Amino acid sequence: MLSVLAPPSPSRRLPVPGRRSAFPLHASILVTLLAASSAPTPLYALYQAEWHFSALTLTVVFSAYALALLGALLTAGTLSDHLGRRPVLIGALLAEAAAMAVFATAQGVAALIAARILQGLATGVATSAAGAALLDFEDPGRPGRATLANGITPVAGMAVGVLASTALVQYAPAPAHTTYLLLLLLFTAQAAAVLLTTETAHPHSGAWRSLRPGIAVAPASRPAMRLLAPGVVAAWALGGFYSSLGPSLARLVAPHTSHATGGLVFFTLTAAAGLAVLTARPLSARTASSVGAAVLIPGALLTLSAPHLHSLPALFAGTALAGTGFGAVTQGALRLLLAPAAPDERAGTLAAYYVLSYLAMSVPAVLAGLLTNLYGLRTAVLLYAATVILLTLTGLVRSVRQPTTG
Repeated sequence: MLSVLAPPSPSRRLPVPGRRSAFPLHASILVTLLAASSAPTPLYALYQAEWHFSALTLTVVFSAYALALLGALLTAGTLSDHLGRRPVLIGALLAEAAAMAVFATAQGVAALIAARILQGLATGVATSAAGAALLDFEDPGRPGRATLANGITPVAGMAVGVLASTALVQYAPAPAHTTYLLLLLLFTAQAAAVLLTTETAHPHSGAWRSLRPGIAVAPASRPAMRLLAPGVVAAWALGGFYSSLGPSLARLVAPHTSHATGGLVFFTLTAAAGLAVLTARPLSARTASSVGAAVLIPGALLTLSAPHLHSLPALFAGTALAGTGFGAVTQGALRLLLAPAAPDERAGTLAAYYVLSYLAMSVPAVLAGLLTNLYGLRTAVLLYAATVILLTLTGLVRSVRQPTTG
């Protein structure tokens, strides 16, 4: 798909948006990509009721997206450095639109998995390219704006996606179709808008070689990556749990609650994360990451207590704390990782961060689904919370013993 998207010929004098308009465009692309990733969460209960599949199947559907995204990041994370941001983004956005069409016409679990795989591949390619473009279009007079956008757009997108999807489940006819058709139109419009932007990368040879799986972390960013790994894994593992099993947990806590409650659990996580990204700006990057990791512990404990207390307030309070920790960890980690990276190392470093994040988001979620099938959701929550707390404590101890700048 990417190879046929040649740049427009010189005879077609397309208007080129300047830096001011290109920056919000690429930020909106990241928001939409992540909104589409979370949009199925409120719909899972409808799919389960109609197609009668298990919690393990649900986490497989969820993780198909994350693992496909991981594969795309491992192979195509630096592709936009070689081919240019525009052709890579346009191809990926059109692939996203195709995935939305598969979702809208799905008649069973196999179609859901196929749609999630296609969506994950497209999102993986688009995320690193759009994130790198944000850095390229950053106003030199406002340094740090791109890193902030890379931190807040994913959680903002997930919040918007799950809230809009929840509203459509409650009020729209045929929400399993309407949700995806709206996203299809949006991705198509964004692909057309990217066509009008100026190219910021410097295309060069080596595109085929860059597709060999690998991690391309900037050498200057590697110490921070090693230091931050446990906290990042803990934060994204919690995110994966809420995204896949959050609605099931809400029904366990309050069996007669509405389908909307499950969507609101994940919305609480992402909204709290977005607020934390903004609130943590005045803190140093290392402090933001450490404080965020510490907040994950009471969040996990409250989430663990909710099924035993049969308390939705405890579940939402735990979710809000987990989201706060998630946002602060993400904001601090991106600042520490991207600041020392050279311009031609940005896409690869960002891709490596998302590889770690989505691996942490998907694999534990599948294990939680398996544990739920074998031992029940209460036991799965207990083991999940214990693992998150252990990882968080490991990260905090390493941070104290090996401080870094930022």
